Amino acid sequence: MLSDTLPYFSAFLVGLLGGVHCLGMCGGIIGTLNLGLTPSQRSQPLTLLSYQIAYNCGRIFSYTLAGALMGGLGLLLVQWLPFQAAQRLLLAAAGLFMLLLGLYLGGWWRLLVRVEHLGRHLWKRIEPIGRHLLPVRSRTQALLLGTLWGWLPCGLVYSMLITATASGGITQGSLLMLAFALGTLPNLLLMGVLTGAAAHLFQAKKVKQLSGLIVIGFGLWTLYRALS
Repeated sequence: MLSDTLPYFSAFLVGLLGGVHCLGMCGGIIGTLNLGLTPSQRSQPLTLLSYQIAYNCGRIFSYTLAGALMGGLGLLLVQWLPFQAAQRLLLAAAGLFMLLLGLYLGGWWRLLVRVEHLGRHLWKRIEPIGRHLLPVRSRTQALLLGTLWGWLPCGLVYSMLITATASGGITQGSLLMLAFALGTLPNLLLMGVLTGAAAHLFQAKKVKQLSGLIVIGFGLWTLYRALS
């Protein structure tokens, strides 16, 4: 039972610890979206929170959908190659990306930034659609905009999507990304409502390094599974 749930718990923790990355990647987006609301909307904490929840529900949906696609891709790879070889290959790739993510979060090596550039071609096609939803005046608009936001090029997300290919299938991949997305939710909600306080916390060097070390630990554990 523990071995079945541990990957999802790990994905949740990676999302939670990834707040040090979310600040730089999504902090500006959140600030811009908040400025698009009316002054009266921004002055009411519950109203502001409801819009943040709508944005993030859309983002979580996109992450979950992407996880299902990557889980299905991994399933196809398992059918093309001998099962054990495919499983080890996918786990090894997931572990390596997790190590890169930990090094990036800790501020030791930023190779993962180059991986983010790979998604810019897709984002160039999606981003103009989002412009038609601005400024946000309803929660439905916020939900749709959040769905587009979920496809923003992000090394943190890409690392977890590689892990989703080794999850075992479409359902497992979607659940893994759902767990990851839920882990990112507290950080992004906090940034949306209390941007300054969140920024001060996540910019602390020790917080970044601790997050990076924990994620590196997950990467080493994944590599151990691939080799054992």
